[in-house]
Amino acid sequence: MVFLTLYDVGRSIDTKAAAALVPGTQGMGVIRRRDTPHSLSMPTPLCVDLRAGMPPAPGDVMLEDLSVTARIYEDGVISMVVRLDVAATLEELHGIEHKRLENGIRDLESYVDDRFRAVFDLVKPAISFDHYETMVADRETYTAYCFADVGASPQEFVLANTRALSTLISGEPFGAPLHDSQIRKTLSDPFSYADRDLAIFDMDACLIIDADRDYEDVLLICELANYQFLELRSLDRLLDRWLDEAEDDLRFFYSKRGRKDGRLKVRSGALKKKVAGIQGLRLDALFILENVENSSKIIGDYFLGQAFEQLCGIFNTPEWTRSVERRIDALQDIYDIVKGERNEQNMLTLEIIFIVVCIIPIIQFMLAK
Repeated sequence: MVFLTLYDVGRSIDTKAAAALVPGTQGMGVIRRRDTPHSLSMPTPLCVDLRAGMPPAPGDVMLEDLSVTARIYEDGVISMVVRLDVAATLEELHGIEHKRLENGIRDLESYVDDRFRAVFDLVKPAISFDHYETMVADRETYTAYCFADVGASPQEFVLANTRALSTLISGEPFGAPLHDSQIRKTLSDPFSYADRDLAIFDMDACLIIDADRDYEDVLLICELANYQFLELRSLDRLLDRWLDEAEDDLRFFYSKRGRKDGRLKVRSGALKKKVAGIQGLRLDALFILENVENSSKIIGDYFLGQAFEQLCGIFNTPEWTRSVERRIDALQDIYDIVKGERNEQNMLTLEIIFIVVCIIPIIQFMLAK
């Protein structure tokens, strides 16, 4: 099992400063295999090995090996990657993240949260919280069930365990009475690079079968797809908050308290600060959206590109992208209106000053006579 949990903790993280706080290495820390192109552009997070020996203790599921890695991304994301070798039946794998494991782990979810909080507390001085001060860290989880020797071909194994595997990756309890159409939909669109491997993706989990254990690049694509999905969701939430603030601003600007003699009364400095904040946010959004688009372009028609596009379709990232773009445009339009009215008010003030300046000499000349 590979249990991925990604946390959006802030605007950005200075990985060089973080490296001085926690020991780690730059890069994804995985070996590219299959036909992974060298042109594939990947983030270069700070990888911190959190492997720690724990005394054996009884549990509901036998845990043969455990490793934990934290990946600290510059875009403000901390990814916790937990790898477990477990001896379990398909039934025991259902809901394993909530079960008590050996080696003293109460349950997988609370264990990951504890390790994340420990890393977060250490690297907090290197995190920029601009725009994120009042937001709760958003997170995204994804589980990869990786099978090696299944005693048959991947296709035969799936056919022999269709119901158990469909409930496993869809998050349903073991033996749930799923309709045959739902089972077919869950197990549809499998990916295979060779006749010894197979991968099936779903919203919260995926199934990988590979006798050669050659699936590191597939796991990498799963993490990158979840990483970008999390960034889009967090940006969408942030823009929602900004839209609410814009509504409050407009209500004040156009209220009796914010108006005088039918004209908008807004401090120029405050307005410029608002507009500058929107422009900064627009740049943040453009960089994130560009990363989403470039990943699929750089990968091209390779096997990993097809898997990445499949995951993006499942996560519906194109619709999230359109939602973010609409909110950015709406924010810009709102403050353009306020800025335009402010400019109109300034022009009227200048016209009045000009008229006064022209009239004063005339009045002085007439009084002098």
